Amino acid sequence: MNLNIESLGKRYRGNVWGLRKFSLNVQPGLLGLLGPNGAGKSTLMRILATVTRATEGSVTFNDVDIERSPNNVRTVLGYLPQDFGVYPHLNAVEFLTYLAAAKGIGGAGQRIDQLLELVNLTEARKRPLGSLSGGMKQRVGIAQALLNDPKLLIVDEPTVGLDPEERVRFRNSLSELAGERIVILSSHIVSDVAAIATRVAIINRGRLIAQATPEELLRSVHGKVWEWVVPSTELPKLQQRLLISSSIRTDQGVRIRVVEESCPDESAEAASPTLEDAYLYILAHDRNNGNSARQPSERS
Repeated sequence: MNLNIESLGKRYRGNVWGLRKFSLNVQPGLLGLLGPNGAGKSTLMRILATVTRATEGSVTFNDVDIERSPNNVRTVLGYLPQDFGVYPHLNAVEFLTYLAAAKGIGGAGQRIDQLLELVNLTEARKRPLGSLSGGMKQRVGIAQALLNDPKLLIVDEPTVGLDPEERVRFRNSLSELAGERIVILSSHIVSDVAAIATRVAIINRGRLIAQATPEELLRSVHGKVWEWVVPSTELPKLQQRLLISSSIRTDQGVRIRVVEESCPDESAEAASPTLEDAYLYILAHDRNNGNSARQPSERS
């Protein structure tokens, strides 16, 4: 089983490209798609889910073009979009039963019970969806994406609105689901990806700028992460010239974490890198190179 993305592009009005020359081969396991807001993650997710069409390039699932034969992927697809809508007057059981029928899934009662338990909504199963909190609605969305036990699962910013305990529970569930499935988790929250991804792809301004295992990304910033304490009055100046990945207030000042090629200060000590360090380092280099997907169309 494989998903192959080849030179994919999506153009909007005014020759603005939301996605451009994006190529990636995805194998079973969990792919974490990282990128800042507006990077093109949701555009890519909608194309893969056959919700929108690409302007150029192709996507094949098991060597079948998904634009020419969309049902080839739709029958095995689970999709949770970033903006997930519900029918407010239906309860969770009614809503999932309706979607199961729409997907041609017969006898889904037991499956629905299992999914509501998985997303911790058993006690709220009969409450109208319109009365649920944003986080609870998101959990209903997660359940609907898993209804058909999908071979390809695409989830776009799935932990938005979830509390910390729910996020951990959902991440663990996704990790268990990966196995022989292809799971694509799109997020701008690095910790969600760091915890469970077997591979990571980083997208910025519509282009793929890095793809690797988490271990390979960590090695890319080995020896480039530093920590030391500075007076709070110095922080604004340091932020202008250094890539600061985090800062923590202490009674002695601000402990900053910096990603730089060489030791930036005589007081700095080497620190173990995190995936967030690597992510910010790669983004910073891409921005400095001035690459952009927002450019006029190119003729072949």
